[in-house]
Amino acid sequence: MIMQVVDGVSAADLGAARMQMALSLGWHIVIACLGVGMPAITLLAEWRGHRTGDVHYRLLARRWARALGVLFAVGAVSGTILSFEMGLLWPGLMGTYGEVIGLPFSLEGIAFFIEAIFLGIYLYAWDRLPPKAHLLSGIPIVLAGVASAFFVVTANAWMQQPTGFQARNGRIVAVDPWAAMFNPATPPQTVHMILAAFMVAGFSMASVYAVAMLRGRRDRYHRLGLLLPLTVAAAVTPVQIGVGDWAAHFVASNQPVKLAAMEGVFETSRGVPLHVGGIAVDGEMRYALEIPNGLSLLAHWDPNAEIRGLNEVPAADRPPVNVVHWAFQIMVGSGFALLALAAWLALAWKRRRDLPRSPWFLRATALSGVAAVLALEAGWVVTEVGRQPWIVFGVLRTSQAVNPAPGLVYGFALVIAVYAALTVATVYVLRRLARDVPVPIAPQERDVTDYKIV
Repeated sequence: MIMQVVDGVSAADLGAARMQMALSLGWHIVIACLGVGMPAITLLAEWRGHRTGDVHYRLLARRWARALGVLFAVGAVSGTILSFEMGLLWPGLMGTYGEVIGLPFSLEGIAFFIEAIFLGIYLYAWDRLPPKAHLLSGIPIVLAGVASAFFVVTANAWMQQPTGFQARNGRIVAVDPWAAMFNPATPPQTVHMILAAFMVAGFSMASVYAVAMLRGRRDRYHRLGLLLPLTVAAAVTPVQIGVGDWAAHFVASNQPVKLAAMEGVFETSRGVPLHVGGIAVDGEMRYALEIPNGLSLLAHWDPNAEIRGLNEVPAADRPPVNVVHWAFQIMVGSGFALLALAAWLALAWKRRRDLPRSPWFLRATALSGVAAVLALEAGWVVTEVGRQPWIVFGVLRTSQAVNPAPGLVYGFALVIAVYAALTVATVYVLRRLARDVPVPIAPQERDVTDYKIV
């Protein structure tokens, strides 16, 4: 049996390390997005409850805060696993460039502790602080959650556009951590990620109440539980589409190989069409719907602009085209589907200040949480796989950064078991919380009476 070796590491161990990191990041990023978006939506519900006197808003805020506490604890576990994996799986990255990208991770740690402290205060002091003081205690949770996302994504942005150091005789010198953190990729990538977090949180929360309404729970509590997070997500969605265009233009200018993989462009040419669907076979895109000059126009605002093809790059430096292309297609398709749902809501609200009456709207909303997560995961596949074979773009290959020790496949199997257990435990606890449903004090008054948590 012949074992393939890449830069001194077996292909099986390299693949296992990459898959383990993909699993950990893909799992953690969903929890992290909920941790970024849910606090703001929860505070908005609590504020509306105090402002309007509507008890339903306050009950929703209390329910969401309890779920937020669970998700924060689970996110802390998965985040800790990721921090160990960065050092154990990728010593070539952290050992060489740790001082370059250490700053954002340190700042993220500070933001994490601030979030943890104020989340404890917020959960514990619900009936122990005056309403205004309790509401204010939640603001640092929102700010710290957004800050955590920002700091972590700056480190990933550096991996896309490495700056803030010089290499001399194989050593890293002239390190400027601030320049590394605020690299050229930081603005589009951090904004794109933070908006995605609010979309995932808003659509996911709304989808839960859409399912309940499809099952006949049409009272005010469930209507507000759907409407509030859905309105936040719907408002963010068109902004995210614009930011996505900004990010795509950045990729076109700074990572043309990734753009070529996203669109399956093999030959450098002008007036390149936009590919919808299709499969890359033998160095060409087949079965795709082509929009003439579409890619040149979208990438450079010029229908005759030149797009660099993959054939200009050695085969060893090309990302897997079909993976990147279809991830990009899924991300864009999901994003525009969510935009259509947002437009549907806006149109109905403008006409009669109410939710659309069609059951298809509830069905679409019930699926919106899945679509938002799908778009999020697909976007990260484009970002990470589209950079391959580089872990630090143009500087360090993934195969050169991985731990050379054998047996990484066994570690991957262990991590699969850990995340399976985490998933089961998280779902179990959240379902138990869901059983503590708000019910009317008087059964015959289902829409206007005060509620209590039982």
